[in-house]
Amino acid sequence: MIKEVTDAHEAEARIGRLRLLEALLFASAEPLDEETLAGRIGSEVGPLLEELRAHYAPRGVNLVRTGGGWAFRTAVDLAPELRREEEVSRKLSRAAIETLAIIAYHQPVTRAEIESIRGVATSKGTLDLLMEHGWIRPGKRRETPGRPLTWITTDHFLDHFGLETLRDLPSVDDLRAAGLLDSRPVLLGLGTTGDDSALGADDEG
Repeated sequence: MIKEVTDAHEAEARIGRLRLLEALLFASAEPLDEETLAGRIGSEVGPLLEELRAHYAPRGVNLVRTGGGWAFRTAVDLAPELRREEEVSRKLSRAAIETLAIIAYHQPVTRAEIESIRGVATSKGTLDLLMEHGWIRPGKRRETPGRPLTWITTDHFLDHFGLETLRDLPSVDDLRAAGLLDSRPVLLGLGTTGDDSALGADDEG
């Protein structure tokens, strides 16, 4: 009898923690890491997160791991139904797209290394634009002469592009199959020489 009462109390407490965890994730505008969640719940959250993930897997919203955190996101198969066509007033320039791709695939990478790969000078405005979007941030300085600053992507970058980790970035073959690679070998550092301004007036984003 005592064991049954104890088990009932433990089950009730576990359901309470599961409900609180669910509420915290729904209420947060940003992904929450396990350490933060454990601090609010007062216990280990790994098994609870996996239970919630399994529970929401067939539903319209899914619990996903993105970067170092967890968040609820619309189910991938429903995205086309929810997408709304709207005019984009400010598109990313080719310079910004190339720079972001190089940082994503080669990080941590210095500005000089970005320029070497692209074959053109990278303006400060391009890096500032990517930082404004929250997709990149400064990394550690290199222990080389001049101690140049490196650049890395953020957890917001992973979240925005629907990636759990950087290992989920598409391979070159995947990009080519999707028609996202043209004949210009940008990432191989075989582009034209010059600077961003030589690519066109819209290349500053």
